[in-house]
Amino acid sequence: MIYTTQTRRLFIDPAQPDASILARAAAVLQQGGLVAFPTETVYGLGANALDGVAVNRIFAAKERPANDPVIVHIYDDRQLPLVANDVPSVVWRLRDVFWPGALTLVLRRSSFIPPNVSSGLRTVAVRMPAGTIARELLRAAELPIAAPSANTFSRPSATTADHVMEDLDGHVDMVLDGGATMMGLESTVLDLTGDIPTVLRPGGVTLEALREVLPTVQVRERMNAADAPATEASPGLLVKHYSPRAQFLLYDGTPEAARAAMVDEAKRLVAQGKRIGVLIVNEDRPLFDGLALFIEMLGSSDDLPQVGTRLFAGLRALDAHRVEVILARTLSAEGIGAAIADRMLRAAEGKRIAT
Repeated sequence: MIYTTQTRRLFIDPAQPDASILARAAAVLQQGGLVAFPTETVYGLGANALDGVAVNRIFAAKERPANDPVIVHIYDDRQLPLVANDVPSVVWRLRDVFWPGALTLVLRRSSFIPPNVSSGLRTVAVRMPAGTIARELLRAAELPIAAPSANTFSRPSATTADHVMEDLDGHVDMVLDGGATMMGLESTVLDLTGDIPTVLRPGGVTLEALREVLPTVQVRERMNAADAPATEASPGLLVKHYSPRAQFLLYDGTPEAARAAMVDEAKRLVAQGKRIGVLIVNEDRPLFDGLALFIEMLGSSDDLPQVGTRLFAGLRALDAHRVEVILARTLSAEGIGAAIADRMLRAAEGKRIAT
């Protein structure tokens, strides 16, 4: 059953969050309601992580399948024993470098955390967000908050309150509007429950940065629905995820070959009378000028953090133009580029077009 309510949207200064607004939002959470709020990565849809009924409302509001777990957010590492058992000592080394920040750790789930948070698994994904509004809301609520991205399931993540309202107006109690998020990409998820620390989802903390602390970190490579377990330990691992409503075609190859293939396909589709959008970096723009299509710019390919910030917003903007097909190309997968590549590939349902 979809969770329905009258949504209150409250504007809040991310530099100096109003304590009275935070108190109102904290009260909603304490009473079992849903609050969407900005983190430094994307907007999250929060509920009391200790309340299984409240957590179920997240799944209902997002139309999220029960086998896709959600992340638990904390504001102080003293809350860790409340959410996780048998915390390995390596957590403290990672905390000193990356928390608060865009790193989620998969640990052994505490009995205080209801099973539906983790889709029935004995693990739990935990992070300490860096965004001021998120941290102060957690502090005001005095609760761990379960919060996946604040969007309808499988849609591009919300990086503004407008995105949240587009997807979830009438299905959440409150939206804290703190403007656009800083990173625009979700956190990195690192599994610490196995013998070797393993990145399950690339995100805001790069593999290179992790290996400076843990040289043995490996990356799980898989983008095949047939090989996937029924339930994952991390959100954001389904083959189709972060997807626009339009068909998303992802071209792979050298920049020159990919750009040429995109232009040829754009011309062909426009000639058929289709509404076409392109999601491109600045260097590609001259090739598409003069074509009857919709263009969303991501910034320079030399500035991948900026590209990451604009990725989801660009997909949503093209959807707002009601395009039928979106064309894009792969970029560097180094550093934060690994997270961008992951989101693009899942938006394309795991398919690349070789050029």
